[in-house]
Amino acid sequence: MGVNPDLFNRNCGSRKVIDRIGDRWSVLVVLALADGDKRYGELAERIDGISQKMLTQTLRGLERDGLVTRTVHASVPPRVDYALTGLGRSVLDLVAGLEAWATTHLAEVEAAQARYDAR
Repeated sequence: MGVNPDLFNRNCGSRKVIDRIGDRWSVLVVLALADGDKRYGELAERIDGISQKMLTQTLRGLERDGLVTRTVHASVPPRVDYALTGLGRSVLDLVAGLEAWATTHLAEVEAAQARYDAR
């Protein structure tokens, strides 16, 4: 028997997928990994405002969901690289589109917020 995902059903696993992909930090990690592997420190430096705890949680969640791989290199000190998987690359267009929309329409959104707040 096949599963029919229903995003509007609170018990459907597709909601968890949307939560992961739609999470602010997940979006930024995916975008940061778009041009290739990164070390933890490189990601922390690139994503302004993310705490160590949140970066670690986000990377673990993305790895668990199959969007990111974690590779430990036997070196001193140990080196850990993160990279998008094929599945992770498949969401890249979505999050890149979101980034493009947000930057293109930022002024309009800020103007709407100012109008709303002035009421």
